[in-house]
Amino acid sequence: MQLTGHITPESLMSLEAYTKWRKVHKPEVIAHRKLRSVQLGEHVNLQFESETTIRYQIQEMLRIEKVFEEEGIVQEIEAYAPLVPTGTNWKATMMLEYTDVNERKRELGRLIGIEDRMFVEVQGYARVYAIADEDLDRENEEKTSAVHFVRFELTPAMCAAVKAGAMVKMGCDHTHYPAHMEVSAETLASLAGDLK
Repeated sequence: MQLTGHITPESLMSLEAYTKWRKVHKPEVIAHRKLRSVQLGEHVNLQFESETTIRYQIQEMLRIEKVFEEEGIVQEIEAYAPLVPTGTNWKATMMLEYTDVNERKRELGRLIGIEDRMFVEVQGYARVYAIADEDLDRENEEKTSAVHFVRFELTPAMCAAVKAGAMVKMGCDHTHYPAHMEVSAETLASLAGDLK
């Protein structure tokens, strides 16, 4: 998979080429995803996206749906490419994970607005709260969604601090889900690579 900094139809593999590539490289992508995953408390998983994860997602959707016409390829790119970090931010898929159906229904009702209460705190700087669901609203008066897309926009000084080795905490200060943790060195090294 060739990283180009800009996902275009021409930069993607054909279905045939991707199927061959996938057989060899899928474990690497899974390891990359795992490295960029932050479990916050028992039920919130933040999967930080990168060009690698988004290219893989697009290629997987094209493979599953057997899309090979340019119009369909462009639609997949338009759906997923906005989740690639731009150098001043971290973007994540936020999943609220409850295995029990009744518990999930109850908690999604209690956790309305949780996506807006997620934060990143770079050592020495004020918290940066998530900008959530820029593509469409994912909650209503009765419940929030189990999946949200969040962006944490960092200042140039914060980016420089992270690249210089500053500690980073991630957390949530929602009334019904207070949680925070320090990001592991391995995960932070990968996330620092997203910043300019």
